[in-house]
Amino acid sequence: MAIHFSVEELAQRRDKACRAMAENDLDGMLIFLQESMYWLTGYDTFGFCFYQCFYLGADGKFFLLTRAPDLRQAQHTSVIEDIHIWVDREGVNPSEQLRDLLDSYGAKGKRLGVEYEATGLTAQRGKQLEAALDGFATLIEANNLIGRLRMSKSPAEVAFVRRAGELADDAYDAAVKTTAAGVDEGLILSRMQGAIFEGGGDYAGNEFIIGSERDALLCRYKAGRRVLSEKDQMTLEWAGAYRHYHAAMMNTFIIGEPEPEHVAMHAAAKEALLACEAALKPGNRMDDVFQAHARVLDAHGLRSHRLNACGYGMGARYTPCWMDWPMFYEGNPVELAPDMSFFIHIIIMNSEKGLAMCLGRSSIVTASGSETVSRAPLDMVVL
Repeated sequence: MAIHFSVEELAQRRDKACRAMAENDLDGMLIFLQESMYWLTGYDTFGFCFYQCFYLGADGKFFLLTRAPDLRQAQHTSVIEDIHIWVDREGVNPSEQLRDLLDSYGAKGKRLGVEYEATGLTAQRGKQLEAALDGFATLIEANNLIGRLRMSKSPAEVAFVRRAGELADDAYDAAVKTTAAGVDEGLILSRMQGAIFEGGGDYAGNEFIIGSERDALLCRYKAGRRVLSEKDQMTLEWAGAYRHYHAAMMNTFIIGEPEPEHVAMHAAAKEALLACEAALKPGNRMDDVFQAHARVLDAHGLRSHRLNACGYGMGARYTPCWMDWPMFYEGNPVELAPDMSFFIHIIIMNSEKGLAMCLGRSSIVTASGSETVSRAPLDMVVL
C-alpha cells in the first residue's frame, strides 16, 4: 500500500473518531470529506468530485462506497478492505446502495452523523441521501467531528507541515529571483510551482494567487496574465504542499520605487503579523489572534482597508481549497493547543489609491507559543 502513515497511527485515529462518536451519542459516521477519509485510512484520490461515502461505525467497522475508477486507488492508497462500487447508469442513486450496505452493517434504526459540509456531497446528492435513508436511520449533522480531531497534528503530520513550509520558502525564493519589470506573471507562477514539484511536493488545494497593478488588490485567482511594468505591485498567495499537508504564504512585491503608502502599510502589516503570532499560543482562542490583527491595523488607521478574518487552519486539504477549519475571525471561541498549524495573513487593500500590501506565513503552535515554518524574511520586497 502507498500510504504515508503507519497502519498503527491510522488505527489510533479511527479509535479517536469512535470515541468522539460515543461522546456525541452517534452509532456511526457517513463521511464525505476526502480529508477525513485520508486522515482515517490513507485513502488518496480526487474521485470525491463524484459520489462516494466512507462509513465508520462506532464499533470500528468500516467500508467505502465509490466508483469503479477509484477501486484500485482505494486498494493501493488505503487500509480499506471492504470496497463497494456503484455502477454508472442513467438515473442511478448511489444512496440507495449505501442504505443496503448500512443495513448489512447493522445501522438500521441508528443515529448516524453526516459530513454535510463536503464538496462531494452536493445539494442534490444530499437530498438523495436523506430520501434514501428516510425512516431507515436518524441523520445528525456532524460536520466538524473529525475536523476537530484533525486540528492537533501527530509528529508525522507536523513533519509534513514543516516540509510544506520549506517548499513554500523555495517557491518564495524562485519568485524573488524571477520577478522584475518586463517579466510575464506566467513565468513567475511556473518557477514557483516548479520549485515545489522539484522538491517532492504536491499540487496545492487551490490555485496560486497572482495579481499585479490593480489586480494586486485581489485575493482570489483569476484567469489572464500580464507583463510587469517598470513601476508595479504584485500580490502573491501560494502554499507548499507535501503529502497534501499545506503551509501557505502571502506577500506583495514592489517593482520599482515603492509609494510612501506602501512603506507605511508594510510596517503595519509586519507589526500585525508579529502580534498575531504572539497571540498564537495554547489557551488562547481564535478570537484572540483576530483581535491582535484588528487592534494593530485599526491603530494604523487601516480599518476600512483590512478584512474581517486574518487566517485559518493548515493541514491536509484537497481541492477546491487549501483553507482548513477553523478561521480567525471575531468571536471565534475555538481554543488553541499544541501541534495545531495555521496560516496568518495580513491583507491590506486601499481601493481608493489602488495600493496593496499583504504579508503572511504559516506557524505551528507549540507548548510555549508559535513557531513559524518559514525561513523567509519579513522585509518589504522591492525589485
